[in-house]
Amino acid sequence: MNSGMDEINLLRQAQRQHQHHLMVRGIGEEIDLEIGPGDDPSFSGASLVAVTSAHDTVVPADDQKSLLIPCSQPGAVDGLAPPPQQQQLVHGEEHDGMVRLPSTHTKKKKKVVKKWREEWADTYKWAYVAVHDTTTRIFCSVCKEYGRKHRRNPYGNEGSRNMQMSALEEHNNSLLHKEAIRLQMASKEKLQHPEIERPAYVKALSKTAASILESVLRRDPHEAEFIQSIQEVVHSLEPVLMKNTQYVQILERLLEPERCFIFRVPWIDDRGEAHVNRGFRVQFSQALGPCRGGLRFHPSMSLSVAKFLAFEHTLKNALSLYKLGGAAGGSDFDPKGKSDNEIMRFCQSFMDELYRYLGPDQDFPAEDIGVGPREMGYLFGQYRRLSGHFQGNFTGPKIFWSGSSFRTEATGYGLVFFARLLLAEMNKELKGLRCVISGSGKIAMHVLEKLLPCGAIPVTVSDSKGYLFDEDGFDYMKYSLLRDIKAQQKSLKEYLKSYPHAKYIDDAKPWSEQCDVAFPCASHNEIDQGEAVAIINSGCRVLIECSNMPCTVQAVDILRKAKVLVAPAKATAAGGVALGELELNPEFNLMQLSVEDFENKIQDAIKQTYERSIKAAQDYGIMKEDHESLVHGANICAFLNIAQAMTDQGCV
Repeated sequence: MNSGMDEINLLRQAQRQHQHHLMVRGIGEEIDLEIGPGDDPSFSGASLVAVTSAHDTVVPADDQKSLLIPCSQPGAVDGLAPPPQQQQLVHGEEHDGMVRLPSTHTKKKKKVVKKWREEWADTYKWAYVAVHDTTTRIFCSVCKEYGRKHRRNPYGNEGSRNMQMSALEEHNNSLLHKEAIRLQMASKEKLQHPEIERPAYVKALSKTAASILESVLRRDPHEAEFIQSIQEVVHSLEPVLMKNTQYVQILERLLEPERCFIFRVPWIDDRGEAHVNRGFRVQFSQALGPCRGGLRFHPSMSLSVAKFLAFEHTLKNALSLYKLGGAAGGSDFDPKGKSDNEIMRFCQSFMDELYRYLGPDQDFPAEDIGVGPREMGYLFGQYRRLSGHFQGNFTGPKIFWSGSSFRTEATGYGLVFFARLLLAEMNKELKGLRCVISGSGKIAMHVLEKLLPCGAIPVTVSDSKGYLFDEDGFDYMKYSLLRDIKAQQKSLKEYLKSYPHAKYIDDAKPWSEQCDVAFPCASHNEIDQGEAVAIINSGCRVLIECSNMPCTVQAVDILRKAKVLVAPAKATAAGGVALGELELNPEFNLMQLSVEDFENKIQDAIKQTYERSIKAAQDYGIMKEDHESLVHGANICAFLNIAQAMTDQGCV
């Protein structure tokens, strides 16, 4: 009799211990949230699925009122059931060997199974299970972290109830996490804009850095690109903020743009129909001087993109020796497929509003995606008409009104010179190295052009429909053909008519092709996690950022862990930045420069930028051998230059 009572007590304990939430791994198959590879041999080899809703994780209440478990059978101890053919179910009183145990509150004597606290069930709507370093972990689906950062004493076997709270619960209750989830949910509600259907990826930051990022998330929760650009910089500035706490308030002020303009741009097409687009201009900071930055005409243009570009230009200009602030803007207008007259009418309407905020001591617009010599000419013409005077404060390729035709060459050539400088530090050279280029705009073509005399082998260029791959590499004749194809606004597929051995791969990017050096010249976030893995597998060990923020945060982490050397766009664009400032100097005539002098000036600017970035990193304990030293050093050097000016000028 006593033996039977002991057995029933154990069964009651098992009943209570099984009343916890389980994670669904497959149809009818459940696993404990804290199970490890040693607890279930089948667990590590099975496919794991993410939990997407509370309905997948919670055991129905009706099923928890009573529990059918075996009685009087070998193996029915510690909550483990015998084989199905041996099971006899308990149902309160004996009936065909079956007894049902009522729900009781008998004090348990031992822990039968690992129990996950029920109040955490809702938390795990935002979690998933994965294997990391051969160990099964529970990850947060928003910030992708796991382990000690997420739980403290998950089994609750020490301390008070408050002390037993999991670190993941604390994390999910933080403002940073809640704002990220709100951004995720808001994005999913806007089905008409699938490009923003992605969660904010939040890196682990120190308490001070995280509080700064939280304030930005609170103000602008839906501006994913802007938040991403800020996060990278804040991460780099962590040692600066820890060493000099007075910079915290300066950084908080800097992260709020001085001025943001949003305006309507109505225009008439060739059929007489009216259209309206939205125009943007963000003057981010004038602490170092008048603002300067590009104008972009592209359907993806938004306030978030304008702020991110303006912030990047602010740091890029601050990294140079010249005194300029940063700005950016544009419109969601798409110039593709439009006639010259339609583009002219749009540019004139755009400038009807923008001209109020431009001037030689205020803001200098420059070219960007969708804005070339034709658009800049139309914009300047309308600006001159409205302002009533001729001022060379537009940056563009037309000699007679803006300075020089060398700026895009300076940017493209500077990228190649930067790559050559980095390789020289590694006791290597460009000669014979395979190079992959994305994009086929002005800068990408100048990168390709300059790689040829260096002896490199560029094998790809790309456009919005796919990429062109030539196994033998491009030479001068092939480059000339590509340049003509782009000048005539034809598809890169035209290249195959002259060189049928080449390939054009539709709806793809070139990062899976074998290479030694990568030059992303297309647009922001063109390299995601999968493409970062493809870059590593292709053998690439140096990535020269040409476009602003070409890698997502996840891609940057993957490249960093693989020790791929990344040269940030803030530093690599030093050639174009330096020449742009020279254009604005009325006492300097670029037309008097020889090609040799022109290239020497670019190389000098590149070298000085590289040395300043490395020195800034070393001043804050980041050694030159660190693969992230150049990224962190560029951000630190640029910020310190701006911070000094903001300190001198007071709180304005």
